[in-house]
Amino acid sequence: MRLLVTGTFARYVGRRFLAAVAAVFLGIFVLVVLLDYIEMTRRTASIPDIPAWMVAATSLYRVPQITERLLPFSVLIGAMTAYLNLSRRNELVIARAAGMSAWQFIAPTVAVAFVLGIVAATVYNPLAATFGERAKRYEALIFGSQSASTTGTKYWIRQRSGDGQSILHAVTSREQGAVLAGITVFTFDSEGRFAERIEAETARLEPGHWRLEGARIYNPNAPPKEVPTYLLATNLNSEQVRESFATPETVSFWQLPQYIQLAERAGLVASGYRLQYQSLLARPFMLAAMVLLAAAVSLRFFRFGGVQRMILSGIAGGFLLYVLAKVTEDLGKAELIHPLAAAWLPALVGSVTGIMALLFQEDG
Repeated sequence: MRLLVTGTFARYVGRRFLAAVAAVFLGIFVLVVLLDYIEMTRRTASIPDIPAWMVAATSLYRVPQITERLLPFSVLIGAMTAYLNLSRRNELVIARAAGMSAWQFIAPTVAVAFVLGIVAATVYNPLAATFGERAKRYEALIFGSQSASTTGTKYWIRQRSGDGQSILHAVTSREQGAVLAGITVFTFDSEGRFAERIEAETARLEPGHWRLEGARIYNPNAPPKEVPTYLLATNLNSEQVRESFATPETVSFWQLPQYIQLAERAGLVASGYRLQYQSLLARPFMLAAMVLLAAAVSLRFFRFGGVQRMILSGIAGGFLLYVLAKVTEDLGKAELIHPLAAAWLPALVGSVTGIMALLFQEDG
């Protein structure tokens, strides 16, 4: 009978936690959509004949990648909300009186958070990456060459060919670097002397060359010349271009192992892809760590007071864990620490901190 009551209460706590996390995440999602839509409306105010649906779709497609990074905070706030509501209704008091320990009503929320982390890595992340690529396409259609002044994103790469060297600058990158926009190319002859400057609207990588569309050629010894298509020879392959132009955040979870293998086979540094892959693998444990931190500051009964201090301490703990994750991520990208350590250290620190705090509260 006790096992039946314990199982029923565990399912009840899990449902309450899941509902709280969903409500917090949905609220953050809607807020980010509104803010991003307002910003996109401001940026497109000076561009004529832009359909409102395209601006809205661009914002909507951009938001999943933003909210993906905010998921741990949604779990933290959702767990704190669920536990504080249980405490306010004296349901935790009744559970304690029935002989349940804190670990018995923490376990279902940890399990739900772990499953949420798996779904976030294997389902939500690929969707966010796909939507991010669509957002880039719409931004290219809306802003075109104006993207340089609006986004501030710039990509540079040096390449060789049989004719000499060239330096390629792009404002935006799509399809993992296979399609570029806002192109400026500086070409040099075999002896290193400047030859010409080429500006183009877009560039697409094809075997052995870049296909520049809407090109304008500036030669020191001739007037400017416009050509609809210009083929720029290159020695780069798709793997090298991905390493230069693609960001790991735009690669889905299921494609990351392939990108890591391709980069290593080409003799390129794959630390960025490794870090992203390990971070996604660690996401279930990171969300579980957020639940443990929330439980450490939310299991105090309402009649004891100090609720505001508990909430602030929980938010502060989550923020410090986010700062740690950001610092280790930057160190991992700079190859100062191994990607494995950079990805798993925040989850490990959060879990140990939450468990130690709970042990102190429960066992003194």
